[in-house]
Amino acid sequence: MANPTHGVFTQLGKASPIPQKPEDADLETFSNPHPDADYVIRLTSPEFTTVCPITGQPDFGTLIVDYVPRASIVESKSFKLFLGSFRNIGTFHEDCTVYIHKRLRRALEPKYIRVVALWNPRGGIPIDVIIQTGNLPENCEPLPLGKSTYRSGRE
Repeated sequence: MANPTHGVFTQLGKASPIPQKPEDADLETFSNPHPDADYVIRLTSPEFTTVCPITGQPDFGTLIVDYVPRASIVESKSFKLFLGSFRNIGTFHEDCTVYIHKRLRRALEPKYIRVVALWNPRGGIPIDVIIQTGNLPENCEPLPLGKSTYRSGRE
């Protein structure tokens, strides 16, 4: 199913409020300028925020999305607003991560997509969730997670 907002930018270049909930967010896309080349795009949100659905306490994490585009690329402001819509939503880490993956997969129809959520510890236990679909082309390699300092400079 193609993204109905492909190539239509309703948020870029103007004041755009953060959607009240993730399902209200529009993930806008544009045409891949190099559909003949396989390459990896990484989007990282080091200050991703949701709330615990039981306690209402904030949950913080780093969200990393790696994908190999087919015909479409996600517009970054719409992605930022989409992520911001989770700020006051009660959700478990696993549900949130899989939901983000499904929305991006539906909007982009990429060759490959991996969503990694590195949640900060609550109660002394960090929860890291990884979901990926598609086939990573032979000549593509996402940046390794272990060599990135996405957790406030900590390895």
